[in-house]
Amino acid sequence: MLRPLCVDDPSGGTQTAWVEAGRATRGRERQLTTQRFDHDAVVVGGGPAGLAAASWLARHRRSVILLDGGPPRSGPTDATHGYLGSDPIDPTELLDRARTELAAYPTATRRECRATAARMEGPGRFVVTIDDGVELAARRLVLATGVTDELPPVAGIEDHYGADAFHCTTCDGYEARDRRVVVLGWGAQVAGVALELFDWAQEVTIVTAGQRFEGDDRHRRALDRHGVALVEHKAAELVGPRHGLEGVRLDDGEWIPCDLVFFSVAHHPQTDLARQLGCELTGEGCLTVDDECRTSVDGVYGAGDVTPGIQLVQLAAAKGTLAGVTCALSLNGEPRLTDAPTPAPDPAAELP
Repeated sequence: MLRPLCVDDPSGGTQTAWVEAGRATRGRERQLTTQRFDHDAVVVGGGPAGLAAASWLARHRRSVILLDGGPPRSGPTDATHGYLGSDPIDPTELLDRARTELAAYPTATRRECRATAARMEGPGRFVVTIDDGVELAARRLVLATGVTDELPPVAGIEDHYGADAFHCTTCDGYEARDRRVVVLGWGAQVAGVALELFDWAQEVTIVTAGQRFEGDDRHRRALDRHGVALVEHKAAELVGPRHGLEGVRLDDGEWIPCDLVFFSVAHHPQTDLARQLGCELTGEGCLTVDDECRTSVDGVYGAGDVTPGIQLVQLAAAKGTLAGVTCALSLNGEPRLTDAPTPAPDPAAELP
């Protein structure tokens, strides 16, 4: 088993050596918990946004380490749709391709680990702690930490998720064309989800979790106008095999035939690191960024689903690209720190 060991770099930074755990001395093992790996940037998150950000930092020949804690949000999904030139594509294949492409850049490293803490030690000096206790120091930090989707409390939902049960109408609504759809949820927002589905669906029914629908009379009138049945009973089980959904069984034994399920419960932006760093968040709990993916903390960038806006893999990759390029350009004019090439001069300083 290979383990990292820090060694001095004559250029002023720190490089990574790898030693077999069985051959490392006790003194060297203690070094692993005290020394740091220096990088131009640490990217947290191995989804499309993080991979894009790391790739573009690497294309600027910046020393970048990508922390891929997995599993990806798209993991349960059979196919990603609408990705230009790759429609449809298995999301695992899409990520594997991106990982292979990233590995071709000599200044980029990808590590399968989870970031557990982050702090700023001064301007342009960030330290990220990973789950084995090692600390990674960097001049810049890109947060592409994504969101976690909350599944409705219905038996069988995990078996069907990504095949015939979905959370995003934009991503997977096309698969509902001319079919019967049940929407699981009870918040007022499910009325909008149900109406949006008429771009594709033949029939739409809302089933709450045994709770009273939280929409007001306006929502109820709109649903009634468009023939959306509102069933305020608990959905107990999805009936049928994956790719062969037959319906939703209610807790009273009755069931509603359907071909697909969409759900709208909640999703939770993963902002623990952003909070530790003091980054500003939106009212919805997303990471606030400007139009070049800068957060409120100088030197920290945000990209992907953790930031506000439509959540699509294409946009996540685009935001990651913007964050990576903006981050790389911010290093121009700074002295060499790592074994990566010296950054270019800062045009703003050189051409006032």
